[in-house]
Amino acid sequence: MKLVAQMDEILSIDITTDSTFAILLEAQNRGHEIFYYLPSDLNFDFTTQKLSAAVKKIHLKNQRGNHCKILETKEEDLAKFDVILVRQDPPFDMNYITSTYLLERIKNQVLILNNPTEIRNCPEKIFITEFPDLITPTLIASNVKMAEEFRNQHQDIILKPLYSCGGDGVVLLKKDDANLNSIFATLLKTYMAPLVIQKFLPEIKNGDRRIILVNGEAVGGMARMAKKGEIRSNLHIGGYAEKMIFSKREREICARIGPELKKRGLFFVGIDVIGNYLTEINVTSPTGIPQMNQLDKIRVEEIILQEIEALIAT
Repeated sequence: MKLVAQMDEILSIDITTDSTFAILLEAQNRGHEIFYYLPSDLNFDFTTQKLSAAVKKIHLKNQRGNHCKILETKEEDLAKFDVILVRQDPPFDMNYITSTYLLERIKNQVLILNNPTEIRNCPEKIFITEFPDLITPTLIASNVKMAEEFRNQHQDIILKPLYSCGGDGVVLLKKDDANLNSIFATLLKTYMAPLVIQKFLPEIKNGDRRIILVNGEAVGGMARMAKKGEIRSNLHIGGYAEKMIFSKREREICARIGPELKKRGLFFVGIDVIGNYLTEINVTSPTGIPQMNQLDKIRVEEIILQEIEALIAT
């Protein structure tokens, strides 16, 4: 199998925390050829209808500072690969959206994971609204008066920029905080998109639970804990991972959304759960494989490759 990842620069990643590295290394260890290219390297020829990129063939080692050797670089027709993994990090901006439009042109010729059409159709903070009974009270708006009314009803609230990632721009506003108008206006101006307003869930003290689903099935999870004095539990801003045991409610959430993810071709997905509520469905470049492997003594990347091999074989 020839497997190519559309990703950020592999030479700059931290292999101890990078999920894409874990997937590619597992593919290599299973005897597959592995490659990568940058999203900016995509080229589409409208005359020939060929989508190509400056693709690098690579050999990986699980060795910090010496983890990747580039064997060859050449312009390649992406339709000639068996699998394309869409793994560049957000933000989910126009560059990201453009890459989904281009990949969409060849999605009937090559297996693309995740389905580029559904990546575009399912922004993580909007997709949850497909499941209204699973989510905390949520409003998406650019109107501060509506945000005020929402806070009057639900007391403490969380503001999130609609298309940000990694906890960027997330703000907790208490019921009596006088800064709502100022913060709301600043976030609108900075991110130039509507805001997500959600009822604050005090269960965050027990962790923001990240669950990985592969081909619609839950395969691992972890509780991301915030450092003292912080409401955001994202690992790259100082949060830390703890072992989690799936609750009945979390299994219900996975069972409910799993078939829809599989139907849409959203093969590798990370969902976030706080208390009893689904808060985000991450379809762009979910993370967490190394941490889950370490906490649960599993190998999520092995499950991923087994599922990919099965899809190719059908």
